[in-house]
Amino acid sequence: MLIIGERINATSKRVAEAIGNRNAQFLQELARQQVSAGANYLDVNAGRGPGSEQEAEDIKWVIDMVRAATDVPLSIDSSDPQAIKAALAHYRGNAAIINSVNAEDGKLKALLPLALEHQAYLIALAMDDSGIPKDVDGRLRACDRILEQASACGIPLESIFIDPLVLPLSVDTDQGMVTLRTLAEIKARYPQARTTLGLSNASYGLPLRGVINRALLMMAMQLGVDSVILDPLDERLMALVKAAQVVLGRDPFCKGYLKEYRKGRIKE
Repeated sequence: MLIIGERINATSKRVAEAIGNRNAQFLQELARQQVSAGANYLDVNAGRGPGSEQEAEDIKWVIDMVRAATDVPLSIDSSDPQAIKAALAHYRGNAAIINSVNAEDGKLKALLPLALEHQAYLIALAMDDSGIPKDVDGRLRACDRILEQASACGIPLESIFIDPLVLPLSVDTDQGMVTLRTLAEIKARYPQARTTLGLSNASYGLPLRGVINRALLMMAMQLGVDSVILDPLDERLMALVKAAQVVLGRDPFCKGYLKEYRKGRIKE
């Protein structure tokens, strides 16, 4: 399963300050820690709110600093298509991920050609211009629209990671099951596409957030989720990922689990 490290995100006060102060050492250490813990991709989000031009300059700087510290590919994370365009033009490395597109016309027209031009993977959010549907059918309709438009542009479904989305369970406890049912339907309806999940949204507003995140991930893994955006510095979470791979028959001869155990990364 593909692990996308979530920690370099300007919604974190410390990360936003590091970007604003051009504190390369802080960001580079955060990048190294996530890769050492098992991240295959690093998500980078530099959106501090001052506008497109500043975000574009910030994300280019973040890309340079992170790429100087590690060679893992990046997930370019922004709600602003112009910032993503600038970042992709600046990026040098293995195939990037665009995080993210949804079923809004403006987003599709701006981001699908960029994904094709840069041969980037694409995270597709199961939402449209009215927001995140609260039911499974609404989310699937949004997915249908995104995949139809992507196919028309020549983007292979194998390059798309569909995110069924999870809303904070502290607000609506039914949403965990909506997410899981949507994930199951996506796996059945679009077998060529892949799936991902922004895990930490589920636990927002609750104490001991890691416990909720771990429970959701185990259920999503049983349904076949292909990747997850998470905090790889949560040692218990990462240990459970390795253990679940064994239980689900995805770790032949338990080689991955034993390798992590010998490195001291399996924590009870």
